[in-house]
Amino acid sequence: QVQLVESGGGLVQAGGSLRLSCAASGRSVSSYSMGWFRQAPGKEREFVATIRWSPDSTYYSDSVKGRFTISRDNARNTVYLQMNSLKPEDTAVYYCAADVLGRLLTRPADFGSWGQGTQVTVSS
Repeated sequence: QVQLVESGGGLVQAGGSLRLSCAASGRSVSSYSMGWFRQAPGKEREFVATIRWSPDSTYYSDSVKGRFTISRDNARNTVYLQMNSLKPEDTAVYYCAADVLGRLLTRPADFGSWGQGTQVTVSS
C-alpha cells in the first residue's frame, strides 16, 4: 500500500502561481500513474491532470490545460502540479492519487490510493 501526502497549498491572488507536491511512501510509484484531482465545496471531485511513466504521457482537463503542468521525480518518489495563472474557480481541495496499473485514466474510481488533500484558495 502506498501512502500519499500532499503539500504546497495556500492562499494566492488571481493570476498567481502555486506548486503542489505529492510525496509517496511505502513503495516506489515509478511505474504507477499519478493523478491530481480537486473538489470544491458542494461539488463532486473532478479530474485535473494525470501522468504515466511508460509510455511517458500526460493528460489535462480542459479547464486547466495550458495553465497547469504535472511532472514527476521518480528519484524522490514525488509528483508535482505547477499551477500558473490561477483563477478563483480553481479554489478547491486538491488531492493526489495513484493507479498501480499505470493506466492513463481520469475517473476518481480508477485510482486506488489517495492523499488527504491540500487546500488551494485563489482570491479575486
